[in-house]
Amino acid sequence: MSQISNEMRAQVLIDALPYLQKYNNKIVVVKYGGNAMTNVALKEAVMTDIVLLGAVGIKVVLVHGGGPEINEMLTRVGIKSRFVGGLRYTDEATMEIVQMVLSGKVNKELVTHLQSHGGKALGMCGIDGGMILAQKMEGEADLGLVGEIKKVTTKPILDALANGYVPIIATIGADESGQTYNINADTAAARIASCLRAENLILMTDITGVLQDKDDSSTLIPSVNVSEVPYLKKTGIISGGMIPKIDCCVEAVRRGVKKTSIIDGRVPHSILIELLSNEGIGTQFI
Repeated sequence: MSQISNEMRAQVLIDALPYLQKYNNKIVVVKYGGNAMTNVALKEAVMTDIVLLGAVGIKVVLVHGGGPEINEMLTRVGIKSRFVGGLRYTDEATMEIVQMVLSGKVNKELVTHLQSHGGKALGMCGIDGGMILAQKMEGEADLGLVGEIKKVTTKPILDALANGYVPIIATIGADESGQTYNINADTAAARIASCLRAENLILMTDITGVLQDKDDSSTLIPSVNVSEVPYLKKTGIISGGMIPKIDCCVEAVRRGVKKTSIIDGRVPHSILIELLSNEGIGTQFI
């Protein structure tokens, strides 16, 4: 039994070798959110994965939101959360809370957590070094201080990576006048990944991936060419809250990211499974 177990362990490492070589010294952007961000055991697994990837020469950039923590703080101070088309309406009072929670509490907790697992992390937000130049999002509905990205300056991120740190980025941006904006974390991760020419963008979600039948996880579609996405939307296979996430994946690929993946963050060590195994996990967009 012990011999079989050892052989299996060796085979796992052997299978991982080509992927370790492929990603060595390459940048992988991980958008961190969902259950993996709130469940203690899953959070431990994510931090362990990132430290391990760094130890074998893979440069990880972690981009995070913090919706549940923002909701909790808004409730605590008596501000009612309001959503328009799935996006948080952000007035000035809400923006203060968003900035405090994302770039303060959530960001620094993640830095502390990663470092407690032996990694080196540098907490940042899009305001730092003018990283995310933003402007008010224009659309059919007014979302207040919700922003869209005009430009990403990658130097602060690259400097952190060059010095052996994992950049942990809160998605707050600012315009030329200093007005701050709340930026959707999926959108920010996609744009940051494309500007870094990342090898891979991974969006951690609370779903298995793109399913042929949304009620049957065994119908997972492992790989989608971005040219197929309009058809999958038209047939309803991609619908609802999946649409903006997948649009981010498509945009990242079209802007130069080699591959993007939507993975199930509820599965422990899903990042390692996605990057370093033959099978992968979730749905990749190429």
